Amino acid sequence: MYEEQQRPDHGPLAGFTVGVTAARRADELGALLQRRGAAVLHAPALRIVPLADDGELLAATQQLIDRAPDVVVATTAIGFRGWIEAADGWGLGETLLARLRAVELLARGPKVKGAVRAAGLTEEWSPSSESLAEVLDRLLEEGVDGRRIAVQLHGEPLPGFVEALREGGAEVVGVPVYRWMPPEDIAPLDRLLDATVARGLDAVTFTSAPAAASLLSRAEERGLLTGLLAAFHHDVVPACVGPVTALPLQARGVDTVQPDRFRLGPLVQLLCQELPSRARALPVAGHHMEIRGHAVLLDGELKPVPPAGMSLLRALSRRPGWVVPRADLLRALPGAGRDEHAVETAMARLRTALGSPKLIQTVVKRGYRLALDPATDAKYAGA
Repeated sequence: MYEEQQRPDHGPLAGFTVGVTAARRADELGALLQRRGAAVLHAPALRIVPLADDGELLAATQQLIDRAPDVVVATTAIGFRGWIEAADGWGLGETLLARLRAVELLARGPKVKGAVRAAGLTEEWSPSSESLAEVLDRLLEEGVDGRRIAVQLHGEPLPGFVEALREGGAEVVGVPVYRWMPPEDIAPLDRLLDATVARGLDAVTFTSAPAAASLLSRAEERGLLTGLLAAFHHDVVPACVGPVTALPLQARGVDTVQPDRFRLGPLVQLLCQELPSRARALPVAGHHMEIRGHAVLLDGELKPVPPAGMSLLRALSRRPGWVVPRADLLRALPGAGRDEHAVETAMARLRTALGSPKLIQTVVKRGYRLALDPATDAKYAGA
């Protein structure tokens, strides 16, 4: 009998490779993934312009000091803290805080509320849902016609939010607290893009809409957009921290997975459920085999497998129990050319990696097959 339980010394993401596009808190996200067994490929899809160097933020701050708004909407904790710190650096900190004490201050969620209170301010209201849609509903219910509303932007215009306020008659002042720019070194992003298109990754994580937009833009520049979208549609999981982050991907017809709570921890937990559920599990030669991204769990023991071997194993698992001709397996090998000896070499390494030669049977002059257990073999043969 084979064991169905994974051994406790392997995390739920063991055998999977996850791409991280974040510029901010990338180390934290990478550590969370690695602690659960994942291999991580980090490629920041953007960089953040230092706040004190951003003339637009200085101009917006001065504008609000000179003419006070009726309402200020704080959307991110790091952005709000950075705004106050930048104002301090310009000698405007106390003046800005005095202005903010005199207006209706709305905070999107608990983390933003914490940043507001750390600055010595008190928010008028904060939604428990952390949803900007709820903030918008409250403002529109109060009535915004003729009101001056300052909105802290988080890297890009907030889709629909500003437009809805303006349609309601409000004067909206955008506060560009930090600005997203392309990464200075594009090579890591290109490596992540190539790995995604080649199905070398099992998931790609996004923690901001600009990061998703940046990856799509770079793919388009390199003529790889079609391949990237195909990978996201079929083999690579695009995981977004929340619905705003997912908007650039959804605009391209990509369905994403998102946690219920818009945090890094829940995002990682979601992947811990999502990726193992997509792995192919088969009873083979009395063993339980689970085929993951770059490894196999065999009776709960992690067996790293070379890329060529994983290509062969996936080709065999797509037709479990059936003989797969060498010519078909050769086509499955990346860059193998026309020499069928490449199949034999890769197969020998695959069997060595798995540590059990009986898992894959050689059918003389025909090809190879997975040695499915008899009951399962009959099930697949009748399919």
